[in-house]
Amino acid sequence: MKIVYIIFKKEMKDMLRDRRTMFFMVFMPFIAIFLVFNLTMRMGMEMENRAREKVMRVAVISQGPVPEFMNLLEGSGEVEVVGPITDSEVRPSLESGEIDFVVRFTNDFQSIMASEGTGSVDVYFMGSVSENEGALPRVRAIIEGYGESLLQRRLGDRGLASGFARPLSITEKDVSSARARIGESIGGMFPYFIILFCFMGAMYPAIDLAAGEKERGTIETLLISPASRGQIVVAKWLVVTLSGVCTAAASFAWLFLVLRFGSPLPREMVTGVMNIVEPGALLLFLAMLIPLCAFFGALLLSVSIFARTYKEAQSIITPLNFIVLIPLLIGIFPGIRLNWATALIPLLNISLATKEIIAGTINPVHLVEVFSVLLVLAVAGLYFCSRWFRREEVIFRGA
Repeated sequence: MKIVYIIFKKEMKDMLRDRRTMFFMVFMPFIAIFLVFNLTMRMGMEMENRAREKVMRVAVISQGPVPEFMNLLEGSGEVEVVGPITDSEVRPSLESGEIDFVVRFTNDFQSIMASEGTGSVDVYFMGSVSENEGALPRVRAIIEGYGESLLQRRLGDRGLASGFARPLSITEKDVSSARARIGESIGGMFPYFIILFCFMGAMYPAIDLAAGEKERGTIETLLISPASRGQIVVAKWLVVTLSGVCTAAASFAWLFLVLRFGSPLPREMVTGVMNIVEPGALLLFLAMLIPLCAFFGALLLSVSIFARTYKEAQSIITPLNFIVLIPLLIGIFPGIRLNWATALIPLLNISLATKEIIAGTINPVHLVEVFSVLLVLAVAGLYFCSRWFRREEVIFRGA
C-alpha cells in the first residue's frame, strides 16, 4: 500500500499542476450550470412573459355580425382588432407579421346559431413564432367565453338554470406530496448535469495519466520502478476516480449556490425546494456516484492506456460523452420507473433512483440493487484495466 500511496501522491501533484484539468474539474461545472440556470431559464421566462403581456393583433372574418364577440375582444385589453380582411389575405398577413391571429367563423355560422346547433370557429396563426404559441391560450379563452355567453342566452330563452348544461362538476385533487412532485420534476434533470460533469472531470486526468505520459515518455520511468503493474494502475485509477468524485461534489456545490443566490426562479419557489429536499437524500445520491466514478475511471484509463497519444485518446473518448447521455435522457421521460429491470441498466438506474430518493418513495430493495450493479461495474472495470495495463503490446502500441 505504501508504494500505491507514493504513486498516488505523485500523480495527484501532477494533476493539480495541470490548469486544464483543474478548469474542467472545478470551474467548468460552474460555468455550465450558471449558463443553464441563468441564461436558458431567464430567456425562457422572458419569452413566456412577452407572450403573456403581448397585445395581440387579431382579425375577424365572419359572414354576419358577431357584435358580442367583438365586444369581448375589444374589452379584454389584450387585443387590437385589425381588419377586416378576406380569406385570401389570411396567410400573407400572418406570414408578414401584420396580424398575429385570424378568427374565422364559418359561412353557415349564423344559420347554425339560429337553429341552436354547434358552430365552428377556426383560429389561424403562425406556430413557428414562439410568442404566438404562448399567446394562443389567451385567444382561445376569449372564444370560449363567447361560447359560454351563447350557451347562457340559450338556457335563458328556455327558462333553464345554468346547471342544466353542466350536470357534473369535476375537481382534480392531487394527493401526492410536494416532495414527490419536486422529485418527479427535477429528479431526472439533477443527475443529468452531475453525472455528465463526473465523466468530464475524470476524462482529462485519465487521458493525461496514461496517454499523456506515453507522449511525454515518462511512463517507462514508472515501469522500471519497484512498483508492480497492478500497483501503478491502482494508484492512477484512484486519482482518476477521486477527480470524478471531486467534480461531482463541485458541481453539486455550484448547483446549490446558483439556485440559492443566482437563480431567476421566484425566491419562494427556491426556498420551497430547499426546504423539501432533504440533505440525507442528496448524500445518498452522492454515495451512488462513488462506484460510478470508479467505473468511469477504469473505463477512461483503459482507453487512455490503449491510445498512442493524448490526441488519439481524446478522439476515442469524446464520442463516449454522447453514449453516457442516452440512458440519462431516457430517465427524464415520464412513465419510466425504477424496478428490478431498470435497476440493472447503468446510469438509467441512477437517474430513476434519484427521482425516487428525492420524492421519498425509494424501494430499499431497488436501491440495494442499484448499488450492487454499480459496485460490480466498478470492480469489473478495475480488473479489466489492471489486466489491460499488464499487456506489453498495449502499453507500447505503435512504439
